[in-house]
Amino acid sequence: MHALLPQRIVCLTEEATEWLYLLGEEARIVGISGYTVRPRRARAEKPKVSAFLSAKIDKILALKPDCVFGFSDLQADIASLLIKAGVQVTIFNQRSVDEIFSMLYQVAAMVGQADQGLARLQAMRTELDAIALRAAGFKRRPKVFFEEWDEPHISGIRWVSELMGIAGGDDVFPELAVQSLGKDRIIAEGQSIIDRAPDIIIGSWCGKKFRPEKVAARPGWQDVPAVRTGQIFEIKSADILQPGPASLTDGVAQMHRIFSQWEALHG
Repeated sequence: MHALLPQRIVCLTEEATEWLYLLGEEARIVGISGYTVRPRRARAEKPKVSAFLSAKIDKILALKPDCVFGFSDLQADIASLLIKAGVQVTIFNQRSVDEIFSMLYQVAAMVGQADQGLARLQAMRTELDAIALRAAGFKRRPKVFFEEWDEPHISGIRWVSELMGIAGGDDVFPELAVQSLGKDRIIAEGQSIIDRAPDIIIGSWCGKKFRPEKVAARPGWQDVPAVRTGQIFEIKSADILQPGPASLTDGVAQMHRIFSQWEALHG
């Protein structure tokens, strides 16, 4: 049976890498994304073969992978080149919390770890339920603006919005969260963010350091409740914008901490 499972896996994004390490199956990984920071040891142990929108196709082919994992339509061109070269490619397109759980279960099953994967996922789901139960006790829920990019303003993707709700906050742009593409979550006018008066601003600028002082200094933002009360926070993109174990554990826990502290003052 063991020989039937993939032996040489390339992960084009971080979530598959982190999950395989958690499952104890890291020996199967032969190449990773250059953006991988979780787990830290993966960077030292595995060759980096891709960015997010580009990949070293020759380097990947030289590794002779029997399975490549990727994420989203944004990696379709990379996938196409590898498929034409005869490589098996699985591209997941998980955007919601439930879809993340589904993707993680499928990866676990593909490496022969369905039972362990299911047990780990059930533990994650139990913790999410516990967070939601604590948040249900809030007397007042904060209104939250999650900024995925600053120029132009891009609001949070669906799983971020869903985890925000579980953690006890209300997304001020819920209608944008359902849009899977970043370009469809652009907020052209900063005034519309001001008008929604978020109590908390969370920044996670994918791939660059969040600058709360720049947010606070934006023209007209001085009267936004979050700016007035200093409720501007960063959650690292590796912890919340990764549609895998990170967001379901560390990302949601950080949001819940922020919201709980706010609620203790304002509830």
